[in-house]
Amino acid sequence: MQFLPIFHVLMPCLLGTGALASLAQTMSQPITTPTPAGPAHQRITVEVWSDVLCPFCYIGKRQFEAALAQYAGRDSVEVVWRSFQLDPELQTDPSKNPVRSLAENKGWSEAYTRQVMGYVTDMAREVGLEYHLEKSVVANSFDAHRLIQLGRQYRRQSEVKERLFAAYFTEGKNIADPEVLLSIGTAAHLPAEAVQAMLQSDAYSEAVHEDIAQAQRFEITGVPFFVFNRQQALSGAQGAGVFLRVLRELGEGQKRRH
Repeated sequence: MQFLPIFHVLMPCLLGTGALASLAQTMSQPITTPTPAGPAHQRITVEVWSDVLCPFCYIGKRQFEAALAQYAGRDSVEVVWRSFQLDPELQTDPSKNPVRSLAENKGWSEAYTRQVMGYVTDMAREVGLEYHLEKSVVANSFDAHRLIQLGRQYRRQSEVKERLFAAYFTEGKNIADPEVLLSIGTAAHLPAEAVQAMLQSDAYSEAVHEDIAQAQRFEITGVPFFVFNRQQALSGAQGAGVFLRVLRELGEGQKRRH
C-alpha cells in the first residue's frame, strides 16, 4: 500500500551516531503555535507499529503525545497500537548482560554500544524520559504485545503501552515474566482474571501476528511507524512539530471535503 506523502528518518535499527545527532536536533524543535479552535473535527485514526523493546518507540510516543496535546481536534483522534517485533527469535534471558546482548546482535563493540546507549539516553531525557538501558532485561516482547492487544478491548491500550515501556526502559523489569505482565495489566486497570486468562492461553497471538503481517504488507522495516487514516505515514521518532503538522493538514483536508 502506498502512503502519500511519506516522511522518513533513519530507522532505529539502522541509526548510527551521526543520525542520532541529526534526529536529536529535529526532536528539539519546539511547538510554538497551538492549533486554532474551529468547527468540529473529523475523526482521525492513527495506527502505530512499535516494539516495546525499541527505545525510539517510547520517544516517538512522547513526541506524538506532545503534538496531540496541541491539536484542537485531539478528542476526535483514535490511537491504535499495532504489534511489531524487531527480533522475534530473541530468547528471554534475565541473566544476560544487555550491553553485550545488543553488541552481539548488532555486531558492535561493547564500547560503541555503550556510546550509542548514551546518545539514546540523552535523547530520551530531552522528552522527559529516564532510561536505564544498562539495567534492561533481555526479553522477548511477544507476550507483552498480547497484553497490549488485550488492553485495546478495555480501551486501556495506551496506558498498558506506557507501563510496559516504563517497566523495560526505566525500571529494568522482565517484560516477558507473567507476574510482571499481570502487575502491569492490573495497574492499567485491566481485570486481573482477563490478564491471567490471556497469559495462560494463546489469546491474542493471532492479533499480534496479523499486525506483523500487515506491517510486512506495508513494507514497514523499522519502528516506530505512524499511519494516519491509511493515507499518510511517518516513520521514526519524529519531532512533535512534524506530527502536529500532519494532524493539522489531515484534519483541515477532511473538513474541506465535507
